[in-house]
Amino acid sequence: MSETLTKIIVNCETGVVAEVPLTGEEIAQREADAAAAATAQAEEEAKAASDAEAKAALLTKLGITADEAKLLLA
Repeated sequence: MSETLTKIIVNCETGVVAEVPLTGEEIAQREADAAAAATAQAEEEAKAASDAEAKAALLTKLGITADEAKLLLA
């Protein structure tokens, strides 16, 4: 199943709306952008997991719970 990717072009002066297929270059750029976004999201999730592990380790080392830490910082 192969669907044709399209874009919508609007001429603001005339109000004419046209739907045209994407070029090979536009499709390649779209795929590259999607890959970059997936990589960035994975890096962000890995950093969040690392931060959570570091926080848990610090709380364990201090011998306090997360709620007790919130009270200390309030």
